[in-house]
Amino acid sequence: MTPRRPGAVRPLLAAFAVLAVVHLAALLAGATLVDHLTKPALMPVLAAYVLARGGPVLLVGALLFGCGGDTFLQIGGHGGGVVFLVGMGSFAAGHVCYLLLCGRHGSPPGGRARTGALAGGYALALVGTVALLWPGLPADLRIPVAGYSLLLTAMGFGALRAGPWAAAGGLLFLLSDTLIASGIAHWPQLPLPQFWIMLTYTAAQFALAEGVLRAAGERQGAGRRSTRPPQTVTA
Repeated sequence: MTPRRPGAVRPLLAAFAVLAVVHLAALLAGATLVDHLTKPALMPVLAAYVLARGGPVLLVGALLFGCGGDTFLQIGGHGGGVVFLVGMGSFAAGHVCYLLLCGRHGSPPGGRARTGALAGGYALALVGTVALLWPGLPADLRIPVAGYSLLLTAMGFGALRAGPWAAAGGLLFLLSDTLIASGIAHWPQLPLPQFWIMLTYTAAQFALAEGVLRAAGERQGAGRRSTRPPQTVTA
């Protein structure tokens, strides 16, 4: 994959890393203003990094939908309501983008037996998690959370197609959103729960983006090799 702006790649990656560290430090320190200012900026900076790398436009869309989700959840909190549902819908749109990207640029994670076993594992995790969360969820959120969880799990499974980076990102996204759902269901929480949510979420988005970029680059390189005319050998 040919970078569109080679000179901007490293500065943008460094900016994202610094922004993520500042945001997480603000959560640890209880600096609410810094937290609120840095959270909505994370995904746009990562999207700019993807653009500088020459990444797919759909990947930029996935990250900007993540920014929308971050913003609406910051406004509405994790307690439900219309704003929360809009934020969840924005994240869901991002998951659809990732599904399309991994299907387009990835390849099957293994043979039929391995793929079937992985699919069974993800399905079991989905059913078990939703079943455990269900009694504690507000009645008006049970169906939306179950539907979102199905899409999230499908994205996590689909991310296996794009290699280890994307696979790790999918798993981290599952973990991050499960932490949010457990809070809505009033499960006992870790100290500073928002820190752990954002740590796993930020790492998830970066790993997914990096995985898709690598998979797209490998496919692009393979396409160039397949279209290269055969060399002739002369005596």
